[in-house]
Amino acid sequence: MSFMDKIKGMLKGHEDMAGKGIDKGGDQIDQRTGNKYRSQVDTGQDKLRDEFGTPRDPGNPPQA
Repeated sequence: MSFMDKIKGMLKGHEDMAGKGIDKGGDQIDQRTGNKYRSQVDTGQDKLRDEFGTPRDPGNPPQA
């Protein structure tokens, strides 16, 4: 069992909380870097959401 499989197992049934954590983590990175890497952070967030099956938070859209 891989590390990612273990994480997916732990998050099963808690996708909404995982999505909020992904959003908060990305927002924190954006804040600390002065939004310098916003597009890369958004891409990373999207890949994590795809991997864990978490939907995008409609109240927290990506910044343009």
